[in-house]
Amino acid sequence: MADNLKSRIREGLPYPLGAHWDAKGVNFALFSAHAAKVEVCLFDAEGKTELERMVLPEYTDQIFHGWLPEIGPGQVYGYRVHGPYEPDAGHRFNAMKLLLDPYARAHIGELQWDPAIFGYTIGHPDKDLSFDERDSAPFLPKSIVVDPNFDWRGQPRRKPVAWDKTIFYETHVRGYTKLHPNVQEHLRGTYAGLSANDVLEHIKSIGVTSVELLPVHSSINDRHLLEKGLTNYWGYNTIGFFAPDPRYAADRANCLREFKEMVSRLHEADLEVILDVVYNHTAEGNERGPTVSFKGIDNASYYRLLPDKQRFYINDTGTGNTVNISHARVIQMVTDSLRYWVNETHVDGFRFDLGTILAREPNGFDNQSGFLKACSQDPVLATVKLIAEPWDCGPGGYQVGEFPPGWSEWNDKFRNTVRDFWRAANNVADLAPRLLASPAEFNHQGRKPRASVNFVTAHDGFTLNDAVTYNDKHNEANGEDNKDGSQDNRSSNYGVEGPTGDADIDRIRWRQKRNMLATLLLSRSPMMVAGDEFGRTQKGNNNAYCQDDEISWVNWEIDENGRSLIRFVSRITALRRRLPILRRGRFLTDAHNEELDIKELTWVNAGGGEMAPADWEDGAQCFGLMLDGRAPPTGLNKRGEDATILMIFNGWHDMVEFTLPSQGGSDQHWTLMIDTNLSEGAEGQENRTFKFGQAYAVTGRSFWLFALVPDARPTVAE
Repeated sequence: MADNLKSRIREGLPYPLGAHWDAKGVNFALFSAHAAKVEVCLFDAEGKTELERMVLPEYTDQIFHGWLPEIGPGQVYGYRVHGPYEPDAGHRFNAMKLLLDPYARAHIGELQWDPAIFGYTIGHPDKDLSFDERDSAPFLPKSIVVDPNFDWRGQPRRKPVAWDKTIFYETHVRGYTKLHPNVQEHLRGTYAGLSANDVLEHIKSIGVTSVELLPVHSSINDRHLLEKGLTNYWGYNTIGFFAPDPRYAADRANCLREFKEMVSRLHEADLEVILDVVYNHTAEGNERGPTVSFKGIDNASYYRLLPDKQRFYINDTGTGNTVNISHARVIQMVTDSLRYWVNETHVDGFRFDLGTILAREPNGFDNQSGFLKACSQDPVLATVKLIAEPWDCGPGGYQVGEFPPGWSEWNDKFRNTVRDFWRAANNVADLAPRLLASPAEFNHQGRKPRASVNFVTAHDGFTLNDAVTYNDKHNEANGEDNKDGSQDNRSSNYGVEGPTGDADIDRIRWRQKRNMLATLLLSRSPMMVAGDEFGRTQKGNNNAYCQDDEISWVNWEIDENGRSLIRFVSRITALRRRLPILRRGRFLTDAHNEELDIKELTWVNAGGGEMAPADWEDGAQCFGLMLDGRAPPTGLNKRGEDATILMIFNGWHDMVEFTLPSQGGSDQHWTLMIDTNLSEGAEGQENRTFKFGQAYAVTGRSFWLFALVPDARPTVAE
């Protein structure tokens, strides 16, 4: 059969790129601008034995292509690419190295760190200028031809959750269910496990709308981590931009199908799926890294190289290499990948790791870069959420607020300011703009408040629990003498480092968790981290990227304090849904609307009056924000009908007597909705009403939410 196949290979087509089954055979198409010849290698079902090797017969517009009959889904394959091995000129072709297809929809096997996977001979005096002649195939994962068909059971592409209603929930496929007692043991830590009924019920119960998954693209474990008994747990080491990582599949032989089933199940639960994607670098590292895919296909096209020393890589990512997003074919690969995940797996959006890289041209960051332009005009990508991490470690890498219209961005200024406020390290003047979606950074070019994705914790850094439990990082388990991870934690232990039996300290810590969660969840476009809703700890590790163990896994043994916090989060998100004034889709201002005689927002001092310049300048740590529901909800100058709310923030450690301001007629009262001094907010005290001008003793380090209700009857409607 092998000889017959070789004789029957046809020219095929130069599109689409990758290996595509047409029910009669498979078309292979691979881009390389500098290669001389490409061979496709077929393997047995386990990927162990190479059965046949054939030259792709045609080369069209820098695409090598060919069509093979009688093969189809399940066929394991790889490429061998011939060309010059001239590292000083940027070329690292070595046909002895089997290569993954950049467009492969599935992978089989795992990388083994054998010397044969390197294009050069390790230990050779010429280092990476040497040429290694060993076959790497036995030690590499392989690509698999897939059947793209999937029964979505009539489920259409779901409409995106409106931005004003969106609450992101960042989690890890493996870590979220690895310890979950109500997930079948063989499904824990998998795509199937994440879509188990009890898991979805919990996510729904806390009011989040959009599950943001840490990287699920196929990735590689770093050798230096494996040698320490660790792993690249977070997965920011991508090698396949179209393939879900098989390590997260309960059924690895049907990994793609299991991933699609997970998406379908989340959609049935009215939950969006957002993917954290890593297009800024690959797992091949620098000139001393392995040759696994791109490096051996066309190193000079896929990577940014030093212009005057093309042997070496530009390293704006801190990982050894930087993907060359300035190259048209590389832009195509990334946008093809994005469209694939939307069209074929129905995901609802993306968070771009080190997103500044994607907008960096040779002259630096450019918010009109080729990649951003490609995204802005793409009719598929226009239908999903695009969120940038707007920084990297390259020159001019911090670009918060500088992405173009249509994009949203992680706002670390919100995180830093909120953490500092609640530990009394800043004041009202610092916090105020963060409560209004950071207009100085984002209110330009018609961008909306949703441009600022707000968070107080993320996968990197302390968990919410650890931010109120530890002053210092405790990363000893990472094997780097506690030298890794950020020193800038903006945390407080409130008197004791780590867990304590001191009831007073514990009360402060749990209240501070409620304070930060309330501040976050009542902001625009909030993102919370899985487990923060019940006080998950990483034992002070603020860089658990390499911990595939109980440091990173979510512990579902939840005590009463944790259950109470879950109820509090559920209450906050329910109020967010009920109070449209909290979710208005435009930037709010304190300008007076003369026609309607309304100010949509008023900053209130502890005396109940409007804050004066002196109040802003004296470093006050207790203040109020009143949002008037009568203000126009849109650009139309039409009186609104929403409830009016008053939020009081007391970052001071002691009680402050706060006079509740007047607004409207004398028959109205303020009704208490949230008091973080209570273990579950104001639950059970919803009918407590307070007269205008009444003084209220605001507990130190606490948050309060009042709604304005005429005749002591709530006006907030479901």
